[in-house]
Amino acid sequence: MRTGLYYHPIFLEHDNGFGHPERPERLTAALKALEEGGLLEALERREPGRLSEDAVAMVHPRSHIERVKQIAERGGGHLDLDTPVSPRSFEAALHAAGAAVEATSEVWEGGLDNAFCLVRPPGHHATVGRGMGFCLFNNLAIAARHALDNLGAERILILDWDSHHGNGIQDVFYEDDAVLYVSFHQYPHYPGSGTSQEVGSGKGRGYTVNFPFSAYTGENAYLAAMEEVVLPVAERFRPQLVMIAAGYDAHFTDLLCSMLLTAESYAKMTGLLMRLAEETAGGRLVASLEGGYNLEGIAASIFNTIAVMAGSELRAREDAAPAQRSMDRAARVIANTRTALAPYWDI
Repeated sequence: MRTGLYYHPIFLEHDNGFGHPERPERLTAALKALEEGGLLEALERREPGRLSEDAVAMVHPRSHIERVKQIAERGGGHLDLDTPVSPRSFEAALHAAGAAVEATSEVWEGGLDNAFCLVRPPGHHATVGRGMGFCLFNNLAIAARHALDNLGAERILILDWDSHHGNGIQDVFYEDDAVLYVSFHQYPHYPGSGTSQEVGSGKGRGYTVNFPFSAYTGENAYLAAMEEVVLPVAERFRPQLVMIAAGYDAHFTDLLCSMLLTAESYAKMTGLLMRLAEETAGGRLVASLEGGYNLEGIAASIFNTIAVMAGSELRAREDAAPAQRSMDRAARVIANTRTALAPYWDI
């Protein structure tokens, strides 16, 4: 299996300030785990280039791009209370979006079977006109738009397993039937969106799928949602490219969220998405890092995700795993989502 790892040292220069949970060590911890676990040498490493501002404008208006650029050039500032911009943040963000676009192109064209973008700043909260939630530009949305506009893709699945709802990706594609966006997230939680009834609008009705799980939902619910709803819908949609908004803050050790996934949970979900990609997309799968703030948790979870993508039997070991809670509340969420999608999909 030819699995690419997209990483650039400039990602470490995006400086959110002392005590901010989205910090450079998230990437260095993951790289260390990949190296010490013997997986790094099996990957095809890529150093992504700087995406042009014209390409970013496939998703974001020039006014937003210019605002981020000017704040960085002035020496730094904030888009909002949670979202700093440092002097090197604009360049890091262009390389992060560049990683997603380059990975998508190489996977689509057959140079790689799949790819993982180990990037920061993350992207899934960046709406069309606003950066927020630690995100400046929407990396995966830009890459998906690139695939649709420039590579000939017609149907793309984006599955977002970050524990915060990806309001930005939803915003970009809410009226679009070319992208099936699926989100598993803790609710109610930041940013407050992502109810089961948010299913898209216009020609995009039925192409947004939300699972607003309550705190302390674990692996069993995620896998049930995959098997009972996501995969049946995706098998009818027939994506030509599978993308993962790969946030790891649903890991049970995370600092900001209260879910109960483990590193092995991510391996299992990756395996299901790999199977789907093989069936409908020629195996084409691209993942890009979003959240995840406990260093040990994110390192182990990224390791297991990439191991499955690379066809490796290696797995990160965790000393403890949380007890799974009752499925009652999660089952209601799954049922509500299925009901909301019933007018659009025969599942």
